[in-house]
Amino acid sequence: MKTILFNAAVRGSADYGWLKPNYYFSFSDYRNPEKVHFGLLRVLNDDFIGGGGAFPTHPHDNMEIITIPFSGALQHKDSTGGQGIIKAGDVQIMSAGTGVQHSEANASATDPVTLFQVWVFPKERNIKPRYDQRNFDIAERVNKWQTIVSPLEADKALWINQDAKFSLTKLEAGKTLDYNNAFKGNGVFLVAINGAVKVGDINLNKRDAVGISGADNFTITATEDAELLAIEVPMN
Repeated sequence: MKTILFNAAVRGSADYGWLKPNYYFSFSDYRNPEKVHFGLLRVLNDDFIGGGGAFPTHPHDNMEIITIPFSGALQHKDSTGGQGIIKAGDVQIMSAGTGVQHSEANASATDPVTLFQVWVFPKERNIKPRYDQRNFDIAERVNKWQTIVSPLEADKALWINQDAKFSLTKLEAGKTLDYNNAFKGNGVFLVAINGAVKVGDINLNKRDAVGISGADNFTITATEDAELLAIEVPMN
């Protein structure tokens, strides 16, 4: 098993006033040649959007874009006609495909929004753009994996144009949980959203992450109550 540690304290960051992002990979003005992507995972931004903050309409193409909010409410509109407000428990996905224009705004003038925005390279290029969002019962991820994004119909998750899978868990202190790849040979980018866990001899605290490859399964032990995101992606 090969591992690459992404310590939260050394992530890229910026402060635009209304937007305070932290970058796991090179993005915008943050450039780190050692952290450009993990397999086909290209972007993972940990964003804080202040009250009234908004990304104006801008384009994307040939990228799978997933948004996972943790607090507050985010409003989305795009050129496919997709629109909605997402909050904690919701997940949003947009296949940019041949090209899409979209905007995102904090739905509140006063309360902040915190979220992860994730970009994955697509399996098929130039597909018809599409948008979807869904609410997932947070109680259904306690001490087990809840699949939120997957191309597999059996997972009953948001569909993604890639052999990739996103899963969330809330793992209680002292509990262990195995992760088994859905696709042989994929890597897994594991993020400690909150709390602390151990994977092999690696300790992850809040917002730390580890890229795991060369193994189709591994075991996680929670050293305190923890919330985790596992992003499984092809490595090439």
